[in-house]
Amino acid sequence: MIRPSSLSKGSKVAIAAPARAIKKEEIEYAVQWLSEKGFEAVFDERLFRCHHQFAGTDEERALLLQEYLDSNDIDAILCARGGYGTIRIIDRLNFEKFRQHPKWVIGYSDVTVLHAKLQSLGYESLHASMPINFSDNSAESLESLYRVLIGENIDYIVDCQRFNEKKIIEAELVGGNISVLYSMLGSDIFPDTEGRVLFLEDLDEYLYHIDRMLIAMDRAAKISGVKAFLIGGLTQMHDNTINFGQSAEDIISERAASYGIPVIFGIPAGHIKDNRTLILGRKIRLVIDESVKIEFL
Repeated sequence: MIRPSSLSKGSKVAIAAPARAIKKEEIEYAVQWLSEKGFEAVFDERLFRCHHQFAGTDEERALLLQEYLDSNDIDAILCARGGYGTIRIIDRLNFEKFRQHPKWVIGYSDVTVLHAKLQSLGYESLHASMPINFSDNSAESLESLYRVLIGENIDYIVDCQRFNEKKIIEAELVGGNISVLYSMLGSDIFPDTEGRVLFLEDLDEYLYHIDRMLIAMDRAAKISGVKAFLIGGLTQMHDNTINFGQSAEDIISERAASYGIPVIFGIPAGHIKDNRTLILGRKIRLVIDESVKIEFL
């Protein structure tokens, strides 16, 4: 995978909204944070358009994001928030000029669509927090983003696991939001999971939805070849009046167990305050022992 250039003092970070509408006051903390880190936030009034729940029409959102993808003056693109909408514009985007000047694309949740597209083209991208969340994020979350942007190495230690088998796994990291991945199933940008480590997280889903989406991925041969699962936040899951009978963690564990795939829970990423940066498309090393160390190579 191609790694975009690191940022330095004065680097320009464009803020885009490919999905739900965003208000100016909702990005103020992030703009201040970028400035304190020595970066220049780039945005204008087009960012705050509103068309129903979206940050402008599909055409308007695509045109603004295209401008930043094409620009040689922009060093990174920070997506303002998720919600829903990126899948509606992904086929409008052209990445030819982006190839000439690759830049970090940053976000999570609905931004999983952009991550998948970039990995299909051979580029790394950052599953990380967005301006809508910056003021609530842990200090470690924002620091991890800064460290990756300036080219420093990161690793994480995770204590929570459900197995004791000691092993080392090296593979490329792909994935993102389960629901958004499901929306791309069968398309040319669904991540290649064969021989990869698959990261998953989600928010505000019914348990039977999680089960249905995992079964669909499995039936599409997107589970059997996975080398390991990394599971982030499974936040605010819902059940029906008649219980489904399994937690989201149980659903994933059962699906992975049928292929003998290790599952590592407790990854600090997703719809949680401690939403640390993951470098999608990067080869990682999992050192599984009494705890799990995740090294980005």
